[in-house]
Amino acid sequence: MQTEIPFLFMRGGTSRGPYFDAADLPADRDQLAAVLRAVLGSGHPLNIDGIGGSATVTTKVAILSRSQVEEVDVDYFFAQVDPMKPEVDFRPTCGNILSGVGPAAIEMGLVPVTGSETKLRIRAVNTGALVDAVVQTPEGRVSYDGDYRLDGVPGSAAPVTLSFMGTVGTICGAMLPTGRARDVIDGVEVTLIDVAMPMMIARAADLGLRGDETPAEIDANPALLARIEALRCKAGPMMGLGADVSGSVTPKVGLISAPVAGGSLRARYLTPWACHPTMAVTGGQCLAACAVLPGSVADGLAVVPATGPAAMQIEHALGVLDVLLDFVIDGNRVNIRAAGLTRTARLLARGVVMVPKNVMPG
Repeated sequence: MQTEIPFLFMRGGTSRGPYFDAADLPADRDQLAAVLRAVLGSGHPLNIDGIGGSATVTTKVAILSRSQVEEVDVDYFFAQVDPMKPEVDFRPTCGNILSGVGPAAIEMGLVPVTGSETKLRIRAVNTGALVDAVVQTPEGRVSYDGDYRLDGVPGSAAPVTLSFMGTVGTICGAMLPTGRARDVIDGVEVTLIDVAMPMMIARAADLGLRGDETPAEIDANPALLARIEALRCKAGPMMGLGADVSGSVTPKVGLISAPVAGGSLRARYLTPWACHPTMAVTGGQCLAACAVLPGSVADGLAVVPATGPAAMQIEHALGVLDVLLDFVIDGNRVNIRAAGLTRTARLLARGVVMVPKNVMPG
């Protein structure tokens, strides 16, 4: 006998994973981690004993509940399950998976449909950030069909618009945890920044790269990955993320270069031990903020307007990520007010996932 847990299996943006109602999962964090590892099949290169997809973008989990916070509709708790190691990181959040939170909350009956479009406010529990989402709900149900095309996802789908608020310093306590726009670690200039996601951002050229490398090329360069990880492990304590971040997915890593396709900045995003096939939503916001920050490592590379709100494009390996950034530059400082994006989501399956009884009793 095994324990059945109801779930929705969804693509959110360019990521994928199970979405659960918090009421169906254990509250104890250690037991929850064990359940999620069993669900995804963590610890095997193919996640053969679970429903994971062998990559960090396909071993993500969303846990939803009705919010008890005034003027918030749904709480979204994110978990990043390591595909290989028996580890679950509850510290970061994920903007791509967040793209599916609105549709999933409606599908689960946590949020009612309010018209041809349903607007809802989401609280990202991991960081405390608030996000306003608009989901297409004609005929009283979620519509996944539409003409919006998302780079990195085949075909087209209905748009899900997201407006992020209060994303500055949500984990590190400040946009620039060290108080500087640039730091030097082992001879490499970096910007350590926390906007939507704590990141260590470096110029690709400073690590011997052109900037147009594919994710596969980056992943096939163990010497480069080892060097980046050594830098990242020194950046983490400098950002107040703990003395040892070797087992944490934060800070993430951005490698930037000048845009070549009419965008604001070209980037590769590491998750952090492998290169993201496209671009993370939270990472894109952080990179956009770095692009407009005077004195950052993006200064002189990025093509940005003098003030916001402005539409910015982060070029990635499969296209661009559009970020509408509301900001004001004041001398050597920048005030990031909000960021907006459009993504898509799709319900792939619904049902129950089976977990061994020794992991979760019925």
